[in-house]
Amino acid sequence: MKTKNKLTYVILILSLGALVYPFIWMMLTAFKPDSDLYVYPPLFLPRTWHFENFTRVFELIPFARYYMNNAFVTAIGVVCQVGISILAAYPLARLRFPLKNAIFTFVLLTMLMPFVVTMIPTFMIVAEFRWVDTYKGIIIPLLFNGFSIIFLRQFFLAIPKDLEDSAKLDGCSYLRILINVIIPNTKEGISTITLFAFLTWWRQYLWPLIVINSTKIRTLPIGLKYLLSDGGKEYNILMAASVMAIIPVIIVYMILEKQFIKSITFTGIKG
Repeated sequence: MKTKNKLTYVILILSLGALVYPFIWMMLTAFKPDSDLYVYPPLFLPRTWHFENFTRVFELIPFARYYMNNAFVTAIGVVCQVGISILAAYPLARLRFPLKNAIFTFVLLTMLMPFVVTMIPTFMIVAEFRWVDTYKGIIIPLLFNGFSIIFLRQFFLAIPKDLEDSAKLDGCSYLRILINVIIPNTKEGISTITLFAFLTWWRQYLWPLIVINSTKIRTLPIGLKYLLSDGGKEYNILMAASVMAIIPVIIVYMILEKQFIKSITFTGIKG
């Protein structure tokens, strides 16, 4: 048993190292001078630390503009997507109405259809509404998310019906039941979906690349792509920009970490 435990720890440590190593390499490359990029054998640590790589990012591209665009699109997208998912998941979990199972099946089927299948029809609709190269064109087509709805539905189903019945006896409407009973008791699930939504919106690349034409509303992932082409393939500058790009992801994860772990624990106990 001790040998098996040691082997398990070795495998876990190696797996962790494989996951963390690219991140460490990115961090160190962000401080390397140009002369350290193409040497052989590759240098793990920079010979001199160049903090000015981070300022050069702002000189090569309008990085602050891209950052603010991405933050705006992500904030609006996350709030609206989570709100729509809550409002859609509640009736599917707690109410009775005609065609409920058919609607749930339709939502489930949307998860099985890759985005590339609906990408061209979606773009045609956006073009018809004249939303190309606008924030509306980036955000609105991506607000509906079948996974978020189904995930929250499972959490809403776990709420004891007695709580809902007590609220009805007190004269609460369905909306008040949702706000005062359902949401406070499913904070873990909502926080998890918020985290997933944030990660998805923050790194969204393909759809903004299709919809955006002008520089003024270009988002951060697209800006990093242009940095690679406009910056003369200076990978140290690209890594510096990438380090700054992942800071909000780390902050959001640290804020929602406890709720995320609780949701995993809850799901495991329920299963």
